[in-house]
Order: sequence, then structure tokens, then C-alpha cells
Amino acid sequence: MARPLTLDEHLCFSLYGASIAVNRIYKPVLDRLGLTYPQYLVLTALSEEDGQTVSGIADRLALESSTVTPLVKRLEAAKLVTRTRNPRDERQVNVALTDKGKKLRIDAQCLTNELLKSGLKPPQLIALNKQVADLRDRLAKAL
Repeated sequence: MARPLTLDEHLCFSLYGASIAVNRIYKPVLDRLGLTYPQYLVLTALSEEDGQTVSGIADRLALESSTVTPLVKRLEAAKLVTRTRNPRDERQVNVALTDKGKKLRIDAQCLTNELLKSGLKPPQLIALNKQVADLRDRLAKAL
């Protein structure tokens, strides 16, 4: 009979710990920018494709629309995004970056530099990201 894996041998624990560490290293920068990590993710999704629906943002972030809606409302209160009802379907809310939101998203690009404090070089971080993204996609497909 094989021995049980130790905590450090569990991939899920390593990913969980890495996620916590990334959030901790990002936090001082995000605090200076006045953003939470989930708000940063919404701004990033909108910078990839502006004018998305709340449900489109939720899909991109693998979240529920009910989780994204309060994030978008807080970003709107900060004048970083605008929300408008889709005239063809009143149930849909379109979200777009304001000029202030676009500038803040550009200012947030420095977060990548925080990861370099790990000692990994950019090519190593890119390769690691590709591996983790591949794992994420494979697990999502397996569901």
C-alpha cells in the first residue's frame, strides 16, 4: 500500500499557497491603486475586450454573475467603469472602461514586476503560467 501524500506533495496545496503568496505580494500595489484583486481582474478582463456584459466578464473570470455585479458596481462608484443596459435586451448590463479606468489598468501593469521578486526570470514565469493555464483548462474540460 502506498503511503499517503504529505501536504507539500499535494499539487492543490502548492497552487493554493502560491495563489496566497501572489495575492500578498500584489496587495501593497493594489492598495496604492485603490483596488482589490478581484476588481483588478475585472479591469484586466475589460482591457482585453471592452464593453463586455457582466455575464461575459463572469465567464472570463470563471465566476458567477452575482459575484461580478457588486465588483462592477464598486468600480462604477470609483468612476473606473460605466454600466449601461443593453437596449436590445434589458436583462444584460454592458460594462465599459472609463478613461480613468484605462489609465489605472495601465498603472497596474507594474504588478508583473512584483512576481520577479521571486527570483524567477520572465521566460520561467511565462512557462510556469502556461503550465498552470494548461492544467486549469484540462481540469475544466474534465468536468
